[in-house]
Amino acid sequence: MNKIDQSPQGFEEQLLRDLTAHVTRRAEMVSATHPAGRRTRFLRGWRLAGAFGLAVTLTAGALAVQTIRVGDEPPPTASASEIFHLAADAARQQPELTARPDQYVFTEYLVTIRDLPDSGPYRTVRRQLWQSAGGVAHTQGRSRPEDDPNGWNELRVIRMGDPADPDKELDAFPPPAYHGDLPTDPETLLRYLRENPVDLHLPEAADEKAVYGGESMPYTTARSMLDGYVPPRALAALFELLAREPGATVISGNVSDAAGRHGVAIRMPGVIGANIDLIFDRNTHIFLGNRDSLVRNGKESLFWTAAHLRIAIVDRPGQLP
Repeated sequence: MNKIDQSPQGFEEQLLRDLTAHVTRRAEMVSATHPAGRRTRFLRGWRLAGAFGLAVTLTAGALAVQTIRVGDEPPPTASASEIFHLAADAARQQPELTARPDQYVFTEYLVTIRDLPDSGPYRTVRRQLWQSAGGVAHTQGRSRPEDDPNGWNELRVIRMGDPADPDKELDAFPPPAYHGDLPTDPETLLRYLRENPVDLHLPEAADEKAVYGGESMPYTTARSMLDGYVPPRALAALFELLAREPGATVISGNVSDAAGRHGVAIRMPGVIGANIDLIFDRNTHIFLGNRDSLVRNGKESLFWTAAHLRIAIVDRPGQLP
């Protein structure tokens, strides 16, 4: 890892300048290619932390750190709970997709990321993923630099990483990417998530009973569902459930995703060594994507941010909708 020959304060100020300049350039590009008033429906995507090899451990406690601020737009006036309820209303208006277990959930997004978690310049890539709808095959994906339309790399299998060993990949298939059987009532959904927690692939020394039996585990599982496709009514119930999670806070200041879209970010509690933010459109409250920032010595730096662009059901990896 590169050594930064700056004070922590100087490093953070340079980080924010670099990130602000990058997001501004992306926003100008989007404005030039998308006429004012034109809107596209943006849906959900894949577990980007797994895609880029970043493992974070979820616990019941939140970590207090300095907030990343980009831009000078006034802060949102709604609480995190109110924004989640508005997101639930927006979710109910989305079209419903159906999938067989042998099909794939196709997702595409822009990702702004650094080469190293806490150093190096930011770059934006376009990424396409094909996840098994029924959890019966490994995910496959490809990517290219956003400024090189012909720069796609070869389609490749993407396996889940082992949280206990960053250099090791797991042989197990990922969970189903199509969540068509989720309850559509928040109370029923809460019971379902308690009984069916997401597999965190904990190391052998971890206290599985304490982790999986903790009060925060259903909310952790609920957030993991955003990695795939959740039908509209179930997605609304999921957001209404997340509205109850203690400790979720609205980030002050302007937030932009990798596509340059302005939104409002909700910081989710219970992450050690990092922060996970969910980003919603500031006006429509449609879910736009998420971002991951790392915490080192009490200082926070953005690792990646993802803008979810489109989602569809297809028959095989490599097939485009």
